[in-house]
Amino acid sequence: MARHKAFDEAAVLERAMDYFWQHGYEKTSIQDLVKHLGVKAQSLYNTYGSKRDLYQAALRHYIAKSSAVATLEQTPSGKAAIVKVFRDALDGIARADCRKGCLIANTAVELGPHDPEIAAWIEQERLRAEKAYLSALVRAREQGELPERHQNLVALARYLHNAHSGLMVTAKTVRDMAVLEDIVQVTLSIFD
Repeated sequence: MARHKAFDEAAVLERAMDYFWQHGYEKTSIQDLVKHLGVKAQSLYNTYGSKRDLYQAALRHYIAKSSAVATLEQTPSGKAAIVKVFRDALDGIARADCRKGCLIANTAVELGPHDPEIAAWIEQERLRAEKAYLSALVRAREQGELPERHQNLVALARYLHNAHSGLMVTAKTVRDMAVLEDIVQVTLSIFD
């Protein structure tokens, strides 16, 4: 007879994601996770596999929760979509729930240089985000929201993705919201 799980998998994954986000992959041990999650090590292994498998599940969970790509894809106005992504980032930073930076950017810095599988995954996510920015820029161009001086929309999409990632990294150490507001204001000046 199969045993019933004594914990809520979704809640445990959410807490694991948060713990990895705060401490990184390398600095997190299974013992840390057991203590923080309140789940026995064997239960974690049985449910998620290895620590790496749990980390990858946490990354997928983070992506599923992230609203930036959905905002870029689903907001009818291309300009409004891009503005919303950056304003939402500032709002999150102001609430202090983004002072951890971006889990994807943190992972890229921590694991990307020496983990080819993670680096490939990060690259896929970068391409997905850039495609969403490009789609929003195309809509903005078609809707007359983007000045004609911007000819290379692919390069502009790459810039916007990088600016958003950079904003999240900067927010990890900069406490002066005026600095972050300046970054967003200059980034969004593409529409001026």
